[in-house]
Amino acid sequence: MTDLRRARLHGASSPGRRPGSIDRGGALAATSPTIRAAATALPPHRVDQAAITAALSAAWSREHFNSDRLAQIHRAARVGARHLALPLDEYAALGGLGARNDAWIRVALDLGEAAIRAALDRAGLAPSDVDQLLVVSTTGLATPSLDARLANRLPLRASLRRTPIFGLGCLGGAAGLARAADALRADPDQVAVLLSVELCSLTLQRQDLSVANVVATGLFGDGAAAVVLAGGDRGAATGPRILATRSALYPDTEWVMGWEVVDTGFRIVLSARVPEVVERNIGRDVDALLAPRGLDRSRIRHWIAHTGGPKVLEAFRAGLGLPPGALDRSHRSLAEVGNLSSASVLFVLADLLASGEARPGDLGVLAAMGPGFSAELLLLEW
Repeated sequence: MTDLRRARLHGASSPGRRPGSIDRGGALAATSPTIRAAATALPPHRVDQAAITAALSAAWSREHFNSDRLAQIHRAARVGARHLALPLDEYAALGGLGARNDAWIRVALDLGEAAIRAALDRAGLAPSDVDQLLVVSTTGLATPSLDARLANRLPLRASLRRTPIFGLGCLGGAAGLARAADALRADPDQVAVLLSVELCSLTLQRQDLSVANVVATGLFGDGAAAVVLAGGDRGAATGPRILATRSALYPDTEWVMGWEVVDTGFRIVLSARVPEVVERNIGRDVDALLAPRGLDRSRIRHWIAHTGGPKVLEAFRAGLGLPPGALDRSHRSLAEVGNLSSASVLFVLADLLASGEARPGDLGVLAAMGPGFSAELLLLEW
């Protein structure tokens, strides 16, 4: 192993530089993985929030459900419309887990292929250039996994390294980016693609009148996002570098969010205390990401936050002491497509990349929180 290779693997600092600090143009920046491109894909069935509210109100009316309360909860979500995996009138016919999962596989493959192709096109790469494929989802199951099926459809190389990731929920997109960055630090001459595809509408439990399920029916949507990353040895950077990552698992908080697997599919677990947990922890964890690099929150220009819902975004803003407007991009994504679970934070990232707003030298923090309860954080530099 060469001295340079050994230094990269072990995070050695250049002479005269504090370990872990940002060295613009130096060894740390030069060897960090780069986000080359991101793209999104949505199902064609776009439905206004009012139409979804009306359909659920009609379906639940015979259960003596409070339709006014349903409408109030849906309005509070501040979601204007969502894209659904199936036409709205087909959901009533969905049976148990098998039928839902069959639909998930079919639609997830179509959306996943579209998102990956678009991201590769933006990066100026072909499917044959991809060395690693990571696929994140928490709304369906498949064996062979989606990555294997997509490798055949695109097609990708037979030597492709595949990593399917299940169970991370809303933080899966951020976690997938972090794990892809880990892999590229070990193999800095490679290209990795992260795909997040979530079809939350296929998990709807029509017989569940709990507050958690009612909230979910007003908040979650369907979509896919793909991100192309390259190692530090893969030519000139064309996007932000991932300088550092941080994971945080909060002890004894498994009750905050997740699934209960029942005969009819995935039944949501969603505590009303999610915003409280977010606000209490996010500031400490972001500071722990930044401080070893000689940074504080004032240095961060771009906040790329998972669109957990209005209350979660406000808790994120309050916990970090951010000014009004700092999370406008996340609020806009929530209004336009809803909460897409693991894909949400990647939608916000893709929007930022497409806007051209970020300038060389800008710093950003990408953050998501989800089942565990836990957080995944990434420090980016343009």
